[in-house]
Amino acid sequence: MPQTVLYRFLTEVPEAAAIWSALLVLALGLLAVLVARPERDGAPDPAPDPAAEEAARRADLRRYADEVAVAAARAAQSARRRREQWLTAQDEADRAWRAYDEAEAAARRLAGAAALPAPHTPRTPAEYAARERWLHHAAMTAHWRGDLSARQLADVLAHRNGWDPRRHPAEQEIVLARAVRESRRAAWATAAERERRAWRDAELAAEAARTLTAESYAAATALRPADATTATVEGRNDATVRIPATVPGARWRPVRAG
Repeated sequence: MPQTVLYRFLTEVPEAAAIWSALLVLALGLLAVLVARPERDGAPDPAPDPAAEEAARRADLRRYADEVAVAAARAAQSARRRREQWLTAQDEADRAWRAYDEAEAAARRLAGAAALPAPHTPRTPAEYAARERWLHHAAMTAHWRGDLSARQLADVLAHRNGWDPRRHPAEQEIVLARAVRESRRAAWATAAERERRAWRDAELAAEAARTLTAESYAAATALRPADATTATVEGRNDATVRIPATVPGARWRPVRAG
C-alpha cells in the first residue's frame, strides 16, 4: 500500500505542475496583450457624421443670429429714443440762450441809462414805502417768470445782499435786470451742459446700434446657402458691402457762447 501511494505521487505531481505552468503562461500572455493594446477593450467609436455636424453648427449659428437681431432692434430703438432726447435738450438750450440774450440786451440798455441822473423825488416815508412796494412787486414778477430763484426772492424781501428798497426805482430796475441776466446765464449754462450729455448718450447709442446691426448682417449672411454666397463673391470681387446705419448718428451743434 505505501508503495502504491508513493508511485501515484511521483507520477501525478509532475503532470499537475505542468498543467498549472501552462495555465500560468497563458494568463501572463493574455495580460500582456491587454496591457499593450487597451484600445481593443471597448467598442469602436462610430464614424463622425458630417451632415449632422453641419446641421448642429447651422442651428447654433441661426440661434446666434436671432439673438443678435433682437439685440440690434432694441439698440436701434434705444438710439432713436436717445436722439429724440438730444433734440429736446437742444431746443431747451436754444430757448435758454434766447432768454439770456434778451436779458443781456435789457441789462446793457439799462446800464446805458444809468449815466443819466436819477429823477428827483421827495424823500418822505410815503416815497420810501412806494419804492419798497415797487421793488417787491418787480421781484415777485421776475420770480413768477422763473428769472429769480426762491432764495433770491427771499433776499429781496429781506433787503439783504445788496437789495436796498430806499433806492430809486430806476436804480432798482438796473440791479434787478442784472440779477435776471445772471440767473438766465446760469439757466443757459445748465441747459447747454444737459445738451452735451444728451449728445454724448445719443452718439454712444447710435454707435452701439450700428455695431449690432453689422453683427446681425454678418450672422444672417453666414446662414445663406454656400452656392449663393459663392456666386455673390465671384460676381463682385471688388465690391464693398455697405451696412446702412439703422439710426443716423447725432451731430451736436454747439450753442453760442456768451
